[in-house]
Amino acid sequence: MTIATTTDRPWLDADLAIDERVELLLDAMTIEEKAGMFFHTMIGLGDPDEKNAVFGTPSAREFLELKHMTHFNLLGAAATGRELAAWHNAVQRIAASTRLGIPVTFSTDPRHSFSENPGASILAGPFSQWPETLGLAATRDESLVQRFADIARQEYVAVGLRVALHPQIDLATEPRWARQTATFGEDAELSGRLGAAYIRGFQGASFGRGSVSTMTKHFPGGGPQKDGEDPHFAYGREQVYPGGRFELHLKPFEDALAAGTRQMMPYYGMPMGTEYEEVGFGFNKSVITGLLRERYGFDGVVCTDWGLINDAEIFGEPFPARAWGVEQLTPKERMKKVLEAGADQFGGEACPELLLELVADGEVTEARLDVSARRLLREKFELGLFDDPYVDEDAADEIVGRADFRAAGEEAQRASITVLTNGGALPFAPGLKLYVEGIDIEVAAAYGVVVPSPEEADLAVLRLHAPFEQRATVFENFFHAGSLDFAAEVVEHVREVSRLVPTVVDVFADRPAILTPIVEDAAAVTVNWGASSAALLDVLSGAAPARGRLPFDLPRSMAAVEASRPDVPFDTADPLFRFGHGLTL
Repeated sequence: MTIATTTDRPWLDADLAIDERVELLLDAMTIEEKAGMFFHTMIGLGDPDEKNAVFGTPSAREFLELKHMTHFNLLGAAATGRELAAWHNAVQRIAASTRLGIPVTFSTDPRHSFSENPGASILAGPFSQWPETLGLAATRDESLVQRFADIARQEYVAVGLRVALHPQIDLATEPRWARQTATFGEDAELSGRLGAAYIRGFQGASFGRGSVSTMTKHFPGGGPQKDGEDPHFAYGREQVYPGGRFELHLKPFEDALAAGTRQMMPYYGMPMGTEYEEVGFGFNKSVITGLLRERYGFDGVVCTDWGLINDAEIFGEPFPARAWGVEQLTPKERMKKVLEAGADQFGGEACPELLLELVADGEVTEARLDVSARRLLREKFELGLFDDPYVDEDAADEIVGRADFRAAGEEAQRASITVLTNGGALPFAPGLKLYVEGIDIEVAAAYGVVVPSPEEADLAVLRLHAPFEQRATVFENFFHAGSLDFAAEVVEHVREVSRLVPTVVDVFADRPAILTPIVEDAAAVTVNWGASSAALLDVLSGAAPARGRLPFDLPRSMAAVEASRPDVPFDTADPLFRFGHGLTL
């Protein structure tokens, strides 16, 4: 392979100012190479020369050489840090061999927790494992959140992931909304404070070669979803503000901007009944330009959420483009509206040919392309990708999932577990006869004698998942939505076990479940947001202190939820447990 020099590629001269390097490269780019910069789509692990059969995406080589794309959201996980690093380096070698050698910027959804959702998050795999963001919020600990982000930064950088498609700092003001688990909860002040710590940890003391750029989302605040439905889907496209609290949802973003977030992602939803245009935020000039760029002075990268332009097939089912409010426009017209709104990139799209047609037709000027291309190139230069795009594969194996990183994650899991009620069953004494459900039996055996039935036990520990309604397609069912009431058979099962033995019920509260019938029967109730069996039993046995505090209200009934206003925090009548509740043992 020919080695590039600063003579034939003067933008590689690290002694030059970044602005000068950007202009040198921009001047050398063809219109096709500029257009490719605007697309930030999914890519899967595998042979860079082969199409990805799992995700149905083109090969990395096709993306780079034919479409001139250099921004990718990495889907899927690998067994080791080395495997990820080696794959990353192979793709960067292809990028280096292209005409201009523009390096790839890889991004990722959160991949340090317990959730797997192709539209939102990835299981931790070889990385250290932490509670979901709601769990971080339950610790109320700014330094812990920044420590998490600093560790995640080191693990990301080790394998070449340089953009975090997070934090998600929407306010969880509609209890039914499916996207709450990745938020910091319902309180604007807490969300802003912890979100800022998260950004500082990922980006570092100064932004540069060791940083991960944060794409904070979803401006100007998801959360106030009509009926709690998510705007990934047409039935959830409306964001409503019956309480007039649009401005409150901006508060965490103000803190994120003050912390220096580099990038911003608008949400899918369309604001109803406000001063802003009633179109999805990614198409919304009054929001992206008027609010974000002009009112707040943000000059960083704005990338739309995924799939605004073209219809798509997901898990074999057809889904329309999330072009809410502009469904009648053609894909090219939608693309033009996104650019006119002030965005720089089309998330989840890979169709530079449409953008080139807009330029050829005189609908979009090359000067407009240059505005966004400058922002995108600057980010690559500041991240140091032009100076050294490769990662050390040996070091990746040592850094990813390092023992002290794993220990810190496990400690955060314990710190996030929140005790709601305790009638004296906790902490339980070591050596009790334990009946468990949803807990690894081998793990439980370290805390007591595991027995096969509640009749034989001194204590039962049952782990449940917050309820959700089954929807029609695979993809929809990754987004837990609908009623927060437990099914009657679940409630009856808890009641039956509780009649036989004192019972502790632990609930994975990715949404604020209605626990009213559970607390009536259980001897103790706890909630978690991603915690291993060992982390839970450490807290229940008193081996670790109970420290968690609720990051949202827990409603008393679905009637209270349905009567509440989606944009107003803490608006359900007479909640069962309030924000901040949590017992010590």
